[in-house]
Amino acid sequence: MAVGINNLPLYDELPMNETLNMRCSWGVFGTDDEVGTINLLDGEAVKRGAAEVREGKVFNLSLPLNLPDPPIFRQSYKHTIFSTNRNSQDDYLDNFYMQNSSQWDSLRHIRAREFGFYNGTSAEDAGPGGRKLGIDKYVEHGISGRGVLVDVPEYFRRKGIDYNPRTEFYIKPDLIESILQEQNVETEAGDILLLRTGYVRAYLDADPEQRAHFKEHRDCAGLSAAEDTARYLWNKRFAAVCADNPAVEVIPGNAADGFLHRRLIPMLGFALGELFNFEELSAHSAQDGRYTCQFVAAPLYIPGGVGSPANAVAMK
Repeated sequence: MAVGINNLPLYDELPMNETLNMRCSWGVFGTDDEVGTINLLDGEAVKRGAAEVREGKVFNLSLPLNLPDPPIFRQSYKHTIFSTNRNSQDDYLDNFYMQNSSQWDSLRHIRAREFGFYNGTSAEDAGPGGRKLGIDKYVEHGISGRGVLVDVPEYFRRKGIDYNPRTEFYIKPDLIESILQEQNVETEAGDILLLRTGYVRAYLDADPEQRAHFKEHRDCAGLSAAEDTARYLWNKRFAAVCADNPAVEVIPGNAADGFLHRRLIPMLGFALGELFNFEELSAHSAQDGRYTCQFVAAPLYIPGGVGSPANAVAMK
């Protein structure tokens, strides 16, 4: 039986998988659950997000689908536009990778080795031939709530500290807490963490020749993959974690810390978003001093999809 949202166990109360040396939340939201932490976006969380809209300003949080170009991890699509008759046109995409630009990872994106996908879902049900844990489950639930921007480069700028998002910089819970305190933000269960590392700003500022280097030099700032990060994110009750870097976690990272994607997606059921564009939201937040917003996303309704373009906006 599922545990109520207000009575979730703390991280250290979750069962430990001794083989992987990772804790898991399997069964916490129900043995048949397919959305994990998105369950935290209940009616109260949605209303709390809506209450953040005071000026009527809307901020796009997605890169164009053809960026990054060249792609950092996958391949570019081919866009064909054609005339159907003299008065109308149509178009289609070939080689369209769902996770090439600003993106969501579904819970079938990463498996916990021989133990299966999130909630112990088998490879038969969530592998290439199955349909469980797809991005369509996020769509059916809906993604709407209060977004909390944690602006790492802006924090360092105010402190007069040099910082480069294209280096292997580990963002740890104590830094996030310091930034939240500086921004005067108290988080609540069901908030969506919007982590700005400055990676997208660096990419947008680069010329075409420099952008090609991003594919070869993938080092970037991001969340530490150590257990402390998983403990922090779970205990803070974030409904999703979205970052502006390619992997949410630091690249290349420390092998001794493990793989944050495995800690978060199959083991804890976290919704992750990558390569989000927080630049306009960051500029406005620095101006008005308010780092919270309504966050709404509508992933593509692809049955069994492993991922989707972000299709996200913030409203203030």
